[in-house]
Amino acid sequence: MQLKDYTKEFQYNWKLASPVMLGMLGHTFVSFIDNIMVGQLGTAELAAVSLGNSFMFIAMSLGIGFSTAITPLIAEADASKDFIKGKSSFKHGLFLCTVLGVLLFLMVFFAKPLMYLMKQPVEVVELAIPYLDLVAFSLIPLIIFQAFKQFSDGLSMTRYPMYSTLLANIVNVVLNYVLIFGKFGFPELGIVGAAYGTLASRIIMVWHLWFLLKGKEKSKAFVTNIKFFVLDKLMLNKIINLGAPSAMQMFFEVAIFTAAIWLSGLLGKNPQAANQIALNLSSMTFMVAMGLSVASMIRVGNQKGLKAYFELRRIAFSLFLMGTLLAFGFALLFFIFHNQLPKLYVDYDDAKNLIDNTEVVSIASKLLIAAAIFQISDSIQVLVLGALRGLQDVKIPTIITFVSYWLVGFPISWFFGKADAYGSFGIWLGLLAGLTTAAILLYIRFDYLTKKLINT
Repeated sequence: MQLKDYTKEFQYNWKLASPVMLGMLGHTFVSFIDNIMVGQLGTAELAAVSLGNSFMFIAMSLGIGFSTAITPLIAEADASKDFIKGKSSFKHGLFLCTVLGVLLFLMVFFAKPLMYLMKQPVEVVELAIPYLDLVAFSLIPLIIFQAFKQFSDGLSMTRYPMYSTLLANIVNVVLNYVLIFGKFGFPELGIVGAAYGTLASRIIMVWHLWFLLKGKEKSKAFVTNIKFFVLDKLMLNKIINLGAPSAMQMFFEVAIFTAAIWLSGLLGKNPQAANQIALNLSSMTFMVAMGLSVASMIRVGNQKGLKAYFELRRIAFSLFLMGTLLAFGFALLFFIFHNQLPKLYVDYDDAKNLIDNTEVVSIASKLLIAAAIFQISDSIQVLVLGALRGLQDVKIPTIITFVSYWLVGFPISWFFGKADAYGSFGIWLGLLAGLTTAAILLYIRFDYLTKKLINT
């Protein structure tokens, strides 16, 4: 095959992926604004949001990972024009996501005392707990939103979740500004104000997406007249069998980044705040790869429904190539501006915290060099994982992600991340090793499966 056989797909890939990217970047941009606003309060507050969100990331990874089971089922039903199968997939997925959202809220709410057992800075823990109470409750609307989003993506209607996310972001930024700093007569709530903004915006996000889908001819029949408690055991089992491994895949990856937050906390509040800055910046570029991963899942799911396996492989490779080129661009950006980007997060005019802020920027700038290097492996692993989900292959990839992040990545982070070794940079060397291992092994799995489908 020639290069143009892959590059000619770029335009459609972008059309499908860009709304997902913008929606996901919207989520991360709000986190970016949150961190900048909270960073003005002090490094302890920034570290507290990081610690509180570390619990949230674990819960969100399970919920969001589980919800991805809906997309390939809807994409396959859409390609084969099977409305009954599509509606059943969505209804059962929505039911399971709602139940999971409630369970995850309870899990995070009752896990708060663990913070004291994790040897994190006490002032950070005391700030994090009231913040986490409210943000934990927002898991329920967030996971319900994910069910609607994954359904919408499966129908290739990727713009509508983006619109809802952008609206929620505007609400979040405005509420954060007035509630964190006490503007326009509102009480000054500090980081708890950020939590109220997050909760309100996620409730609005669910309602808005449902409202948009209800108004569109292609999706209206799916999202109205849902007999929520009339359930089919076979369909429930099918979604659980697809969703549970997908949830674990995302959990294993997010959990190693969460472990990086906790390992940074053992080094002190400034390394933890620096880790949060580097993590926030790299998560923004990761959302671009995630957008392409969703496009990969949709397009591979469609081709699977059509049983067009040669085309499936060609389209998947066009997405892998596109993702690698974009990742290379982000790597250059991080490398060139690794000293400047962390300065956005701290207030250099704050004489009281100047020494802390200078240390945070110094550590974060080194971490961005590691982040620059792992852009390419991070992009490849998430794109190939999306393609494998489109094939509804989830069990072996779950084992691969566990081995990569927890048998390769975490031991390196633990060993080299001690204060007497490489400190924060050593923690990120483990992340780099885990992501690179995952990218190689997942690619080998996809290559094997698609060749097998073509040859049968």
